[in-house]
Amino acid sequence: MIKINLLPFRAARKKENIRREVSIFLLTMVFLFVAGGYEYISLNQNLNHLENEETRLREESKKYDTVLREIALLNKEIKIVETRLEVIKGLENDKTGALQLLEEVAMAAPVERLWLNSLSESKGLLTLQGSAMDNNTVASFMTSLGKAEHITNVDLKSTQLQDFPQYKLKASNFVLTCKTSFSKPKPEPEKKGAEKGK
Repeated sequence: MIKINLLPFRAARKKENIRREVSIFLLTMVFLFVAGGYEYISLNQNLNHLENEETRLREESKKYDTVLREIALLNKEIKIVETRLEVIKGLENDKTGALQLLEEVAMAAPVERLWLNSLSESKGLLTLQGSAMDNNTVASFMTSLGKAEHITNVDLKSTQLQDFPQYKLKASNFVLTCKTSFSKPKPEPEKKGAEKGK
């Protein structure tokens, strides 16, 4: 009977298995190391790219900040110019309104029967003082003023008969008030304290 000693074969097989497992472990470690290195390099490149992009965007934003500041200054100048234009238009309207008002008063006054001594306008209220040949002339003047385009609410404040014996003449001194449609009251500015309190 032949006896075969299998111990050396088993020992060799065991060594081969251990060697294979160690090789697999080492190959796995090498693969993980290579993969980790590749991932590290890739992430590092992405980080550098993002840092460069951030730097570029910051420099671009500085350029835009300059442009935005210039736009803000231009907007302020535009508002100043618009305000000045509004003031000029208001002054032109007031000037035109005053001329039209004087023209309407002159057209309403009876020729050679009524004389105006003073005319004043404040906040839409026109005050006329003058002399007329008689009360009927004053009444006619008031009627004509009431028909004017920019004059309303004609009111007789006072009338007084004055005698001029050297000229053998009697005249009626009168004071009239009426409203005009040219002067509009300016809105009151809003109080900042009231706004903050709300």
